[in-house]
Amino acid sequence: MPAASTRGWAMLVALVGLPLLTGAVGGILTTANIPTWYAHLTHPRGTPPNWVFGPVWTTLYVLMGVAAWRVWRLGDHESLRLWGWQLLVNAIWTPVFFAIHSPGAALVVIGGLLLLVALTAYTFAQTDRLAGSLLLPYLAWVCYATYLNAGIWWLNGG
Repeated sequence: MPAASTRGWAMLVALVGLPLLTGAVGGILTTANIPTWYAHLTHPRGTPPNWVFGPVWTTLYVLMGVAAWRVWRLGDHESLRLWGWQLLVNAIWTPVFFAIHSPGAALVVIGGLLLLVALTAYTFAQTDRLAGSLLLPYLAWVCYATYLNAGIWWLNGG
């Protein structure tokens, strides 16, 4: 296998692995709070069962990594930097919501995340249409998560 090909596959593994690692750390921070704090909150209509979140986020993290890999292959480092920022903000949301128990602060964080994901999808699409499209389910889910976060904040005393 040529070195360039090996490097490409290694980067794919890294760019998919990084979001999955982010999700795994978030899962560790979340797990203990699900049956205790989170279970006792009032949830907005349309809140899915808890088991839905893991498979959805895993799928989104894989799509996010593949999209980043496609953009990396084309040398768009500016868009990758934006991708990194949205991943960082994604990682911040979980401890703010679940560990600190602050839906209000988490709502501010997820608002920033929503903006960053939209900008990342747009900039990715400028480089590679498929890469931008791969982020659309993530954007849709973050919109939905924003609704859930806002609903929890509102229904539990803001």
